[in-house]
Amino acid sequence: MSALSARDNERLPVTETPLHQVHQDLGALFTDFAGWSMPVRYASELAEHKAVREAAGLFDLSHMAEIHVRGAQAADVLDYALVGNLSGVKPGRARYTMICDADGGVLDDLVVYRLADEEYLVVANAGNATVVADALAERVAGFDAVVENRSADTALIAVQGPKAVDVLAAVTDADLGALKYYASVPAVVKGHEILLARTGYTGEDGFELFVPAAEAPALWRLLTEAGEEHRLVPCGLACRDTLRLEAGMPLYGNELSRELNPFAAGLGRVVKFEKPGDFVGRAALEELAKADVPRVRVGLRGTGRRAPRHGYAVLSGDATIGEITSGALSPTLGYPIAMAYVDREHAEPGTALSVDIRGRVEPVEVVALPFYSRA
Repeated sequence: MSALSARDNERLPVTETPLHQVHQDLGALFTDFAGWSMPVRYASELAEHKAVREAAGLFDLSHMAEIHVRGAQAADVLDYALVGNLSGVKPGRARYTMICDADGGVLDDLVVYRLADEEYLVVANAGNATVVADALAERVAGFDAVVENRSADTALIAVQGPKAVDVLAAVTDADLGALKYYASVPAVVKGHEILLARTGYTGEDGFELFVPAAEAPALWRLLTEAGEEHRLVPCGLACRDTLRLEAGMPLYGNELSRELNPFAAGLGRVVKFEKPGDFVGRAALEELAKADVPRVRVGLRGTGRRAPRHGYAVLSGDATIGEITSGALSPTLGYPIAMAYVDREHAEPGTALSVDIRGRVEPVEVVALPFYSRA
């Protein structure tokens, strides 16, 4: 499913974030995303995208799942449950990793924060929250640790962009200069106790703020006021999708799925075979690491204004050799970009291919990822 597609022909109840009324007051357009009512845009997704690249954007990410793992063997259970080496993460740091099934298929990609020697915070995608929570609850058996899903009690707000430091500096005494990328620290924002992390999904510098759900509206207002002089604007899912695409970041359901393993996704680096002991999926992943990957994830650059979209066929001559997973007209670069899985022999940067865009064949060129990197 693409980042913005609604549920197919289903009229199921949706969950509202603690900031839903704030978004309504701002005139947001909403969509149903992974069972949540989420703002797509407020005024212009292009203006919101530009704000993040040039100044700062404010995002509600409260649909994400926050699952705490704590206890004397918290590190051991995560080393067993996930493909990464989480015992090697120092308190105050974070790591991108994945949770796989026994066959090596990706159940979700995660960011895991080590909050203390015996406590971790696992942040999962909204659509996989139950899958991840259930898998961790099952895999903790036999370990001296407990798994607690605090998603309902936690809100998550992100400030992203080159002016993010200026916005946060106005409302907290935390040493932002000392906070490294993929690190976190307890902080206070005008009386609100939060977990402040230097992470994000836009390709820009920025912060993510974990806060008790009831305090989210007050924190949003504080950040809005502090960001006014720095051209901070509220941002929805539409620009978040184009921002992460420009940065070459995968989206679960597009570039990642149970049918794909980390090596097929070009993310085999997250699998740490060198860590001691067994982990779920290890035997299967060891075999998959030795096998040739028939299709690989690549970047594609187009011409003109017609953007490839999820599911479109990638062609070499008349032969279908791949499929688009994500695509858009890049607001920053001014031309169409896409990620796709293509047959390995067509994956070299510079290779000329084409995409069938609603019956019209458009030329594309294979390029290295990411499409955009901040200075």
